[in-house]
Amino acid sequence: MKPHFSATEPSTRLQRDREELAAIIDRSTGTDGHHATALPALTFFRAGTPGAQVCAMYQPGLALVAQGAKQVLLGGETYRYDQANYLVTSIDLPVSSQVIDASADRPYLCAMLCFDIRRIGELLADADLPEPPGTAGLGLSVSPVSDDLMDTVLRLVRLLDTPKDLPVLAPLIERELLYRLLTGEQGSRLRHVVTVGSRSHQISHAIDWLKNHYHQPLRIDELAGTVNMSSSSLHHHFRAITAMSPLQYQKQLRLQEARRLLLTERCDVASAAHRVGYESPSQFSREYSRLYGAPPLRDVEQLRAMVGDA
Repeated sequence: MKPHFSATEPSTRLQRDREELAAIIDRSTGTDGHHATALPALTFFRAGTPGAQVCAMYQPGLALVAQGAKQVLLGGETYRYDQANYLVTSIDLPVSSQVIDASADRPYLCAMLCFDIRRIGELLADADLPEPPGTAGLGLSVSPVSDDLMDTVLRLVRLLDTPKDLPVLAPLIERELLYRLLTGEQGSRLRHVVTVGSRSHQISHAIDWLKNHYHQPLRIDELAGTVNMSSSSLHHHFRAITAMSPLQYQKQLRLQEARRLLLTERCDVASAAHRVGYESPSQFSREYSRLYGAPPLRDVEQLRAMVGDA
């Protein structure tokens, strides 16, 4: 089904590029959900109806919407991104997300590109960009889509039609895309994460530690020492960047992994709770219900039913 656009919308370069991007995503997907591409860092997402809130881990990357709209909830705030606004995530963040504008005739269509943080650091050095001013702020934000950004993403996506060009041209266009982001409205946020010694850089290391040790008891003093921060500084800057405390972040990691275990490995509730670090299955069930809106077994049954319907 071809994407639908209103005849009253202005025929600008940005709009033409957006229509082409929507058409490519539309013919490359066909069914709802995530779709991998020949570019490992590039993923397409399609939804034919508005959806319920879902919990997910957003990795550092760009989300550029070709059609429809989605919103992300983080720290009590709502961030909407749509045809006019792109989303950038500079650090791994557990969020609640929801497609809010989609229909069978006009599905939600989005291109997502994951960032290689090391390449951002290399580009920062090669381009001799200045150190970022001030503080990084929250690790997620929304900005207006520019002609140049849309054009760069579209040229990258077009390469999917010429696979022989991918190995040579894709790295060049990805580098250009990172450059445009680093020199744009979101540049300071991204530069902070890769600037050695910055608070964002230290918090990113704290997050890496939490991801690798989420099943272990969290001792803030030890974590703070690992990333060369005081306990109070770790708490303050971790919350400023992720909108949650280290303990809340760890809880999100544990519950997301437990959900995966229940769904894909068919663990019983007590085993899943123990494997992610909970000593009390009852506490695990309470916290799981608060996050996902249903007790573990009922939630997993509903998820399996949804997959079966699809």
